[in-house]
Amino acid sequence: MNETQRTISPNDSILLKKKKPKSTSEWKVVFSKFKRHKLSVVGCCIMMVFILTAIFADFIAPYEPNKIDPAAFEQAPSKEHLLGTDSLGRDVLSRIIHASRVSLTVGVAAVTMYLGIGIVLGAIAGYFRGIIDTVIMRFADAMISFPVLPLVIVMVAIAGNSVYNIIIVIGLVMWPEVARIVRGQILSLREQEFVEAARSIGEKPLSIIFTQLIPNVLAPVIVAGTFGIANAILLEAGLSFLGLGVQPPGASWGNMLMDAQSITVLTNLPWLWVFPSICIILAVISINFIGDGLRDAMDPRQKS
Repeated sequence: MNETQRTISPNDSILLKKKKPKSTSEWKVVFSKFKRHKLSVVGCCIMMVFILTAIFADFIAPYEPNKIDPAAFEQAPSKEHLLGTDSLGRDVLSRIIHASRVSLTVGVAAVTMYLGIGIVLGAIAGYFRGIIDTVIMRFADAMISFPVLPLVIVMVAIAGNSVYNIIIVIGLVMWPEVARIVRGQILSLREQEFVEAARSIGEKPLSIIFTQLIPNVLAPVIVAGTFGIANAILLEAGLSFLGLGVQPPGASWGNMLMDAQSITVLTNLPWLWVFPSICIILAVISINFIGDGLRDAMDPRQKS
């Protein structure tokens, strides 16, 4: 230990504990408040159905999603095909079930990626400030200045239209909002006593960032990430609808809507676009309900 470490007051250890992540009891309070948000509970139930459907798609789907049945072209919903068949005789229900894997994977993976980037860059910018803060946040401002969908379309067109590229592109495009949230939180925390105490006992800046500061800014980040999953699902659906996402014969909710560009399909074969649309709507609304519930539950200004 150096001289600075030897002369630290015993109270420093108390200061280091004064600001800490939510304890188990605090998370119980958050969960209790979340349960009282009825729409959030409904959203959780719907999303659980989608998640279980995606996990067990191979066992739930009545047919192979890409199996072509020449005798079943464009059949309306029936006992054999509950949601009808498409123009190649493929079972719509089976394709919707397997498509849930793609949409949920893109949503969760892309959000995980850009949350990681946004948290790290935002925390570094907020803690170090100065030239580092300026460079990171001006780059973030430049990214935000571009409309998201056209930027994603251009990047996917350059990188190639695969699921992995879509995840990477969304992750690289959507991190600035998270970085700004985290930076604002870090700026308000970096001068507090528990951070000063950590500095005084010789704790390294990166250690302070990852062990003291980031755990204390996770609440708004979790809420932002929840809403981000809905946005990522919509982006993937939009890209697939435009032919830049999942390519046939692979199924996603977005590319199942490609046939809806035809007036004939829109008017005479509504089951080809109505059911994938309902899945997208339900998934996005459910996730938004969950985000609303988390936001209210984690807001300290809300009454217990």
